[in-house]
Amino acid sequence: MDTDFAKVLELAKKYEPEMSRFLRDLIAIPSESCAEKDVVLRIKEEMLKVGFERVDIDPMGNVLGYIGHGKHLIAMDAHIDTVGVGDPGLWKYDPYQGYEDEEIIIGRGASDQTGGMVSMVYAGKIIKDLGLEDEYTLVVVGSVQEEDCDGLCWQYIINEDKVVPEFVVITEPTDGKIYRGHRGRMEIKVMTKGVSCHGSAPERGDNAIYKMAPILTELRSLHENLTDHPFLGKGSLTVSEIFHTSPSRCAVADSCWISVDRRLTAGESWEFALQQIRNLPSVKAANAEVSMYTYERPSYTNLVYPTEAYFPTWLIEAGHPVSTTLEEAYKGLFGKDPVVDKWTFSTNGVSIMGRYGIPCIGFGPGHEDQAHAPNERTWKKELVDCAAMYAVIPSLYVQKYVDLMPSATENLVKL
Repeated sequence: MDTDFAKVLELAKKYEPEMSRFLRDLIAIPSESCAEKDVVLRIKEEMLKVGFERVDIDPMGNVLGYIGHGKHLIAMDAHIDTVGVGDPGLWKYDPYQGYEDEEIIIGRGASDQTGGMVSMVYAGKIIKDLGLEDEYTLVVVGSVQEEDCDGLCWQYIINEDKVVPEFVVITEPTDGKIYRGHRGRMEIKVMTKGVSCHGSAPERGDNAIYKMAPILTELRSLHENLTDHPFLGKGSLTVSEIFHTSPSRCAVADSCWISVDRRLTAGESWEFALQQIRNLPSVKAANAEVSMYTYERPSYTNLVYPTEAYFPTWLIEAGHPVSTTLEEAYKGLFGKDPVVDKWTFSTNGVSIMGRYGIPCIGFGPGHEDQAHAPNERTWKKELVDCAAMYAVIPSLYVQKYVDLMPSATENLVKL
């Protein structure tokens, strides 16, 4: 069965008004991490409306919609939680009511990444309308808590739901490119301890905040000297939070701790990153404690699924069958070669490929620079293009590339 790319793209363009309305509906429902219930129910409603054969909401709260009954299980994923609004004064439009014209839609989550969810759902409708079912089962996943803890949702889906696809299309924004990996990350806590006393005689105590000051300076210098990689880029770190304890405002602080957002490139493990900080002279002098955070926040269903705050780096090789599938789909639909690149930020691929070795590939509407920004927007043309891509990927894969799949996909960043 040859794919009629022109017909698929024509139908995707026809559904642009429906996709725009659906996206506006989703944006209008606040859905920060651990509060996604209402947006999940709205997604389930739309999936059933357009013809998904089965829609499940798992105990964690992820929504999984199914099309087809073939033996090859293929997944597509969009996280449907968002970050908060930030300073409302920085928004030109209400972040939930948003704005729409002929080209763009503005609102929290438009690019990161409610638009991907919209394109996946309408890809399902295109598959049904054009009879593109084949020897595959497609599961379209709206995953929760990604903004809080990347990949936790897929740890649950793989371990507990027992959904183990042959590959996963990650629909985070890719600026119109195809992405085959990204740096990992981890969340590190550095703590100094002191002794409190009355602030009128600070020499009687030991100020934990002062102990932290040289550590901050050395961390800033460490960032400049981290490992680089020709494709994924350089490792990085930034101090993202600072806290303290003290008996009062007129007392010496008896503890101080910071959070470090550490991005891991190829060749950097979590143990390596922790030891780098422990080796800093200021950390040794202060006898500071360096540890990795854990995540134990309940989902909106009140399920707690603890994990360490470590999100592995992943990269699949150029020319992998899942990458080639998307490249051929792109050429067929748009008549030009795609750019194959990587994300700067992190995605659920940290678990899917990083932990479990299930190959991931990225293509999604929206742009990375819109993520977490005021006046976040996406482009209607990209919603259409992605819906067309998602509609042709499964059948193209089973017809041409499934027999080329390796028995195991190597993570090119393994130590």
